[in-house]
Amino acid sequence: IFILYNIYLPILGKKFDVFNPANEEKICEVAEGDKADIDKAVKAARKAFELGSPWRTMDASERGRLLNKLADLVERDRLTLATMEAIDGGKLFSTAYLMDLGACIKTIRYCAGWADKIHGRTVPMDGNFFTFTRHEPVGVCGQIIPWNFPLVMFIWKIAPALCCGNTVVVKPAEQTPLSALYMGSLIKEVSW
Repeated sequence: IFILYNIYLPILGKKFDVFNPANEEKICEVAEGDKADIDKAVKAARKAFELGSPWRTMDASERGRLLNKLADLVERDRLTLATMEAIDGGKLFSTAYLMDLGACIKTIRYCAGWADKIHGRTVPMDGNFFTFTRHEPVGVCGQIIPWNFPLVMFIWKIAPALCCGNTVVVKPAEQTPLSALYMGSLIKEVSW
């Protein structure tokens, strides 16, 4: 279980097997989280989001820079991620490499470009009044990733949330958890 750049054993010590759907061979064992593990992850994400925390005080342009760095790492490891998607989910390697990874990289870069462009408006009203909007992060976002597009859905959920300054707790599908775990290592490498 990956929480704030660290790997933890599940509190109850449970694990589950991950299989290659093409030949039904066991690939590996993955930690199985339960309610206590989720609570631990949410508590850590809330702490990371607290007022005055490094994440909360980070400049929006810095969030964009970090997302671009993540996109660079996904590009660097494109072959590994596509292979993982093919073995873990039974997807054609060519589809994973060309379509899924292409969409992931574009999505991360798109969100990186928006990071410093999300702001409110001030609108004059009658008399000496005005109204304004202020866009700000909502906090911890819980993301449940389906099995059929694990990497694409992971990116589609975390990139916009991080772009806007939120923190994220991700629950990957039991059938296809490997790309989410690998992305955790890339996020750690970015050094948020």
